[in-house]
Amino acid sequence: MSRSAHPAGPRHADVLPEGHYSAPPADLNSLDPKVWARTVTRDADGVVVVGGIDVKTLAEEYGTPAYILDEDDFRDRARAWRTAFGTDADVFYAGKAFLSRAVVRWLHEEGLNLDVCSGGELATALSAGMPADRIAFHGNNKSTEEIERAVGAGVGRIVLDSFQEIVRVAHIAQSLGRRQRVQIRVTVGVEAHTHEFIATAHEDQKFGIPLAGGAAAEAVRRALQLDGLELIGIHSHIGSQIFDMSGFEVAAHRVVGLLKDIRDEHGVELPEIDLGGGLGIAYTSDDDPREPHEIAKALTEIVTRECESARLRTPRISVEPGRAIVGPTAFTLYEVGTVKPLDGLRTYVSVDGGMSDNIRTALYDAEYSVALVSRASDAEPMLARVVGKHCESGDIVVKDAFLPSDLAPGDLIAVPATGAYCRSMASNYNHVLRPPVVAVREGAARVIVRRETEEDLLRLDVG
Repeated sequence: MSRSAHPAGPRHADVLPEGHYSAPPADLNSLDPKVWARTVTRDADGVVVVGGIDVKTLAEEYGTPAYILDEDDFRDRARAWRTAFGTDADVFYAGKAFLSRAVVRWLHEEGLNLDVCSGGELATALSAGMPADRIAFHGNNKSTEEIERAVGAGVGRIVLDSFQEIVRVAHIAQSLGRRQRVQIRVTVGVEAHTHEFIATAHEDQKFGIPLAGGAAAEAVRRALQLDGLELIGIHSHIGSQIFDMSGFEVAAHRVVGLLKDIRDEHGVELPEIDLGGGLGIAYTSDDDPREPHEIAKALTEIVTRECESARLRTPRISVEPGRAIVGPTAFTLYEVGTVKPLDGLRTYVSVDGGMSDNIRTALYDAEYSVALVSRASDAEPMLARVVGKHCESGDIVVKDAFLPSDLAPGDLIAVPATGAYCRSMASNYNHVLRPPVVAVREGAARVIVRRETEEDLLRLDVG
């Protein structure tokens, strides 16, 4: 045997030791409202209904897999964030979580602003009628073409992410006869309690300009000297899927310290501070996210206290929820293809999607819930792993969950809380077609992003 090889053995698939995973729920038919979209219920026959339409009807009409989005839930959550922060703060929906023209229109109607990170997201926002002055443009490596389009369109702010970008945006703005409103993104050295790949405020990563060593202060000096820029504030984002507010408290303390230094050196009190997004949602019943009004109260108190201590006027606060709005509003509907029991281990349940429609489990080791939704069942629970149809052993949708032991091919199962970072990170791996997004509301359903077709794939393949 090669020295680099090893026998797989029965534990090769990372089988969890008994007692590591949670006990099965008392009722496999229950749907935790903390995890599922707000209009989701079961009807008298045990079939899951969302927005007044049952999943069997949705599957028959739109096929599987499909992202099913509760429009009323989306609007309610957007409105809750807007109400929580009031008129003295700005709420920017983080479009990277999930963006479509329908979503842009909902945001506009509910009074939210929009944060985009690419030319494609900007094009989507503008094509759907979002006023440019309500758009913020992010990104660690914006192209010249993207900056030109953003400045030319009149976006409300560009978040500067490097010394090169300070000069680049200033030059483009001057060439277009504009004075572009900007913020400087700083990394504040906060260790957010989240996955390594979605923690964004420690120094050793690609985003922002570090406070440590005076780099951020130097960025401010350069921005204030350039005629093409109007520096309006400082931006900080500490990570994603965060439940603990202590990281925001440390970040606010350090950002306000920078604002104080700017005042003392330049005689300028910057009017805005953006604390980013990253607030977590419930993917499983064990998660305990905060409500928007709790977050708004905590962040406002933190910034106010820090500014009073520094004898600064309290700046206008901005936040950027994305996942916290769209994440809980959607679930992915799958059809079971095979059920493969492995004696003494677990049962593998293969569905007609997988890592092409939800890469987060493979990428972040994300945890999800799952339920049988096409019927109720009184069968005993079985430990299951929900996997996809792709040619990867890591093609896992739900690593460990309990499903009824009478689960069979043809059943419909659903994974909740897939509104964020699933369709937006979807791929065509194995030339699988990306699923549609179907919005449901008050007994009506409509496609807001259609299913890809083989013609779509072949159209890009110029041979």
